[in-house]
Amino acid sequence: MAQSMNLAEKIISRASGRSVVTPGEIVVAKVDLAMIHDSGGPRRVEPILKRLGAKLFDPERVVLISDHFVPGSDPASREILELTRIWARERQIAFYDGEGICHVVLPERGHLKPGKFVVGGDSHSPTGGAFGAYMFGVGATEMAGVLATGEIWIKVPETILIEWNGALQPGVLAKDIMLALCANLGMGGGRYQAVQYSGSTISALSMQERMTLSNMAAELGAQAGLIEPDETTADYLRSVGAECPDWRQWRRDADARPAEHHVFEAAILEPQVAAPHSPANSAAISETDRPDIDVAYIGACTGAKYADLQNAAELLKGQTLAPNVELLIAPSSKRDQERARAAGLMKIFEDAGAKILPNACGICAGYGTARLGEDVTCISSTARNFKGRMGAASSKVYLASPYTVAASAITGRITDPRDIMSGMERP
Repeated sequence: MAQSMNLAEKIISRASGRSVVTPGEIVVAKVDLAMIHDSGGPRRVEPILKRLGAKLFDPERVVLISDHFVPGSDPASREILELTRIWARERQIAFYDGEGICHVVLPERGHLKPGKFVVGGDSHSPTGGAFGAYMFGVGATEMAGVLATGEIWIKVPETILIEWNGALQPGVLAKDIMLALCANLGMGGGRYQAVQYSGSTISALSMQERMTLSNMAAELGAQAGLIEPDETTADYLRSVGAECPDWRQWRRDADARPAEHHVFEAAILEPQVAAPHSPANSAAISETDRPDIDVAYIGACTGAKYADLQNAAELLKGQTLAPNVELLIAPSSKRDQERARAAGLMKIFEDAGAKILPNACGICAGYGTARLGEDVTCISSTARNFKGRMGAASSKVYLASPYTVAASAITGRITDPRDIMSGMERP
């Protein structure tokens, strides 16, 4: 009788050419795709490849995206971007230059499919798990090894099953799920294992909402954040020209045992807010302080996809910003921004008084010219609020969903989005 396996084990067994793998084993896996960006990519890996005298293992399985130093606001950034462009041309690889943030551009260009084993040069690479791919992040030294050999060793992870059932309340999003998990399990709760999200709540989410869950598996300390593919996955992939006829095989066996199994009820989840300076400082908005804010930021791969822009625009339509509040919006990809423009969402933001920033990592990762100044209080849809990450060390960043960020921009203080939705504001 065949050994039952979790989804992570199934993908790794295929990649390692073995019929069965067991958590704790160390195996060598063949990489289906390697993704790098301008920050940790050519400028970091090329010197290593040169010392090794190595070429790319397969240019057709390498994708390069410029997103960190875009749009090149200073000489150093422009130099890095030019180096990146030259490297891409010389190696004739897929290159998306200034098209948006890597974790959003990669799937919208059809590069991710269920069952694939993917390595990314960025900590939020677990985003690929939303598509039923095993994707995780590595540093430049390991990435150079991947680019040279097309292989990487991996310790087969345990699976931590996180199950959510029931319907989310109006005003509650996937970001609220993740902030609640950061509070409940802690930033080490994933133990660098494979988190798998399941349950009726997860099945009901759109692909971009699922991407938020997989993306922030990094904040749980997991190696990967998997969601089993289904018709929603297949529909999305077909919409971007990527057929996936075999997606049904990429599911955990019903009798496979996870190392941990956590069960949550979606209906009782309130909007969440993480206080400075950690996503683990999260609590229900009814239990948190509601300070005045200076900046509301809707950006990053976590919080400015089309679905995020759509949710924020729902609250901002016909509204104006509170006095002395700056609303910054950095759509996570050019395609999502164009789609938002066609749907009238960008006009809603502009009419409200928002400032639109480039399709790039921007101030989420401390890049660009809009970084937070001294003593600024910001509410942000990003994944992290570590001290000094988004600007001055004296700034304070609260994390929340796009709904909550938009609501707060309207009132000038951290606000429950349900108050705006109901047409009333609590004192």
